Amino acid sequence: MANSISDDQNSPSTTPLLHRIPRWQLPTTIKLKTTLSSELSGAVGDLGTYIPIVLALSLVNNLDLTTTLTFTALYNIATGLLFGLPMPVQPMKSIAAVAISETPPLTIPQISAAGLSVAAVLLVLGSTGLMSFLYKYLPLPVVRGVQLSQGLSFSFSAIKYIRYQQNLATSKSGDPRPWLGLDGLIVALAAVLFLVLTTGAGVDHVSGEQEREEVVHEQEGEGVVDQRNKVQRRLRILSAIPSALLVFLFGLLLCFLRDPSIFNDLKFGPSKISVVPITWEDLKIGFLRAAIPQIPLSILNSVIAVCKLSGDLFPDKEASAMKVSVSVGLMNFVGCWFGAMPCCHGAGGLAGQYRFGGRSGASVVFLGVGKLVLALVFGNSFGRILGQFPIGILGVLLLFAGIELAMASKDMNTKQESFVMFVCAAVSLTGSSAALGFFVGIVLYLLLKLREYDCAGGFLGFGASNKTKSSLDEESSLIG
Repeated sequence: MANSISDDQNSPSTTPLLHRIPRWQLPTTIKLKTTLSSELSGAVGDLGTYIPIVLALSLVNNLDLTTTLTFTALYNIATGLLFGLPMPVQPMKSIAAVAISETPPLTIPQISAAGLSVAAVLLVLGSTGLMSFLYKYLPLPVVRGVQLSQGLSFSFSAIKYIRYQQNLATSKSGDPRPWLGLDGLIVALAAVLFLVLTTGAGVDHVSGEQEREEVVHEQEGEGVVDQRNKVQRRLRILSAIPSALLVFLFGLLLCFLRDPSIFNDLKFGPSKISVVPITWEDLKIGFLRAAIPQIPLSILNSVIAVCKLSGDLFPDKEASAMKVSVSVGLMNFVGCWFGAMPCCHGAGGLAGQYRFGGRSGASVVFLGVGKLVLALVFGNSFGRILGQFPIGILGVLLLFAGIELAMASKDMNTKQESFVMFVCAAVSLTGSSAALGFFVGIVLYLLLKLREYDCAGGFLGFGASNKTKSSLDEESSLIG
């Protein structure tokens, strides 16, 4: 009997209690999808937009850097955990543009009131399901037109950053940038060449074509296959380089070389974060001047376009329009009461972070941790560093993000779809209004549909190409 008890105690099926305790694991949303260096490189992919706007608001509107860095850091960490994608946290560009350009410039309470107003609209649209309805039924060519216009707009701004000296406080371009110097054309062009050599034209997502190429490669001669394998190995080595991160760190180094007095001006420790008093007058000014032009841009670019782009880049993880809309609303309902910069999720930021290697929520979590450290260590004095950051290098990062976003529009299958997309993009760029381009695109799309309307059989052809691959797969499975 004793032997049997002893055998039971020593049997493999009897596990000590300690071993039964499950080990702590990272959430699946922030598990690395590629290498650590790639995720770190992707983390800085949207800073070409973030830094100029934050710096301009701090110079013109006295934006508190400690508050903004802290809250955007928390936003980054939360969105990385929630979405499992390199979902960016970017400034609300229309609010920032109005706040800087108004005479006199908008105050922090007025900027916060504008952010709260946009947040309220997005929360209502998201929580009631209206945003999901819009996302489901908006024509794809119109969405692509908005993406194309935003991508080209980023690219145009990036070229200005590279070619001309910039006054961020007035959002004006100055004299042509000199060739030499720590913020000269040679530095910017060297960064462009480095990023092209290491990242190429980006990742192409045509799996079927790639599979057919692999079959052809298997049928080629041994010498050709060996040569191709060498090229592939070289490309893998180049793509493993955290290129965007190295370019950004090089830019930080140039900050101190351009102005060594920065070391003396740095003050360690964060500033005090406090609630911003917002009056009814602030709410009225913020809503009428800044929120109204921002609302359509937030709906189209911060929700519709970013969800569509997430589906293009991550077909198995397409972001929910409801979640993205509610996320933007909650972020600003928390941070704007403390004077943090109004923020959103932008398609350009997602394109930039993906372009440079971000494939999971880990990349934006890393970015959030970095912002939080800077806020706690340097506080508002970090503005001295940002003030000397080479604008040409920021232009280079913004250029690659803009081109990546614009290339999302390459999937138009018919001339009619391309026609709607290009007209929508052209009107958006010419009128500097995504809302105007969107409205024209919708009207044009409906006119073309009406032209093909058959009284007996309904609409023909044109709408069928707007279905996503997933919807077509679902239909084929139902038929089968």
